[in-house]
Amino acid sequence: MEDLIQLDSYPVQTTLRILLQDKTTKKNIIWATDSYASFGEAYTDRSQITANQLKKMNYGMIQPRISKDMKQQTQRTRKSAEVFTPAWICNKMNNFCDEEWFGYKDVFNRQAEHEWISTEDKIRFPDGKSWKDYIDSRRLEITCGEAPYLASRYDASTGNMIDIYKRIGILDRKLRVVNENAADETEWLKWTIRAFQSVYGYEYQGDNLLIARINLLMTFVDYMNSKWHRQPEKAELRKVANIISWNIWQMDGLKGTVPMGVLKEEYHQMSLFESFQEVEEDNVPEVRCKIYDWRADDSILYEELEKNRWY
Repeated sequence: MEDLIQLDSYPVQTTLRILLQDKTTKKNIIWATDSYASFGEAYTDRSQITANQLKKMNYGMIQPRISKDMKQQTQRTRKSAEVFTPAWICNKMNNFCDEEWFGYKDVFNRQAEHEWISTEDKIRFPDGKSWKDYIDSRRLEITCGEAPYLASRYDASTGNMIDIYKRIGILDRKLRVVNENAADETEWLKWTIRAFQSVYGYEYQGDNLLIARINLLMTFVDYMNSKWHRQPEKAELRKVANIISWNIWQMDGLKGTVPMGVLKEEYHQMSLFESFQEVEEDNVPEVRCKIYDWRADDSILYEELEKNRWY
């Protein structure tokens, strides 16, 4: 099977250090899984993921669940409840959400069993709602894994790539609307950026989170290539990557906090009366996760999002 995630590609290499950022801790995201612990101490669950670590372990090892061996898939299912979500299920649920928003069925495609047929006509908007309203409408994928509900580059259950005209992710739908309505490349880029600003997701395990972020980044690359027949410039890639690293964040969804608390101090001067256990406990306070409200141009706590329900 062809590598679905290519860390050595131009778009990813250009933005990798941004894609590894944790905006809450101002450090890097952590592994939050022991799947790579055999590579050494720097690859254990509480260690930060760095570009150098990824290069040393072989870029090709960071791949979606479908590319992992069956033993590792089973272990991750038991330990982290990690499962496949086939594209047809993602499509069915996204179709339901769009039916609620648009007020009519089969807006982007018509589902037939485990397949779907994309609509050919330009998307029709109901009275009182415009295409720009749809782009700005916020969507959140909880415990997003590789983000199959947001960006459907491939079917998570088979690993098969999905042609751009058949993609069914929430972000894909927004970008189709931008394609159909933007008058020129300047307007297209403006509303594509707003589409990225309006989709959110969180994930616990660091490798899944990185894959999700790359899937969104490569979605930007794919749509620009398809619409304007060019690769994004480095500045464009970095701008989109920064949005992604804010909007697709690492979180313990049950607590609304960074997984495993604050990273341990590299060195700690113990007092005469401290025990090792006390030092360990003192260094893992819970940290409330931050996200970004792009319309207000300000960072907020995730718990504020839950209270206000603006997604």
